[in-house]
Amino acid sequence: MLYALAAVLVAAGDLWIKDQIEKGGNLRAGRPVLAGRAVLRRYHNRGAAMNLGEERSALVCALSVLLTLTALVVFCVTLTRRGQGLLKVGLSLLLGGAFSNTWDRLRRKYVVDYFSFSTGWKALDRVVFNLADFAILIGALCTVFASGKMAG
Repeated sequence: MLYALAAVLVAAGDLWIKDQIEKGGNLRAGRPVLAGRAVLRRYHNRGAAMNLGEERSALVCALSVLLTLTALVVFCVTLTRRGQGLLKVGLSLLLGGAFSNTWDRLRRKYVVDYFSFSTGWKALDRVVFNLADFAILIGALCTVFASGKMAG
């Protein structure tokens, strides 16, 4: 149950932040936070990562639903097994993030991204993320690492 709770907390937390960002007035220009190391900004991503597939948002949404459902099935099957804590943590993070971004795609027709880093490197400074993106990335890394550990 702890793993399911983690997935719910990731999704609910990210969706709450997205709602606050949407209500937060004009953040398009960005507002520096964390002593200027990060920037809060509202961005509506109609595609997948880095706006890939923006012109085919219906296909991106369908794939997002399919992949989220697949992650849910794998998560449920994994929960019934003993051990495999790292895999369960990874799938919890992955599922929570996937659910939040998929919910956005279904409800809003775009994903709300809301922060970027101030690195001094223009290409990276323009990339806008959300908590779900990080949960998906960390969850995928944990899942891959756990899968490699099981195979070895």
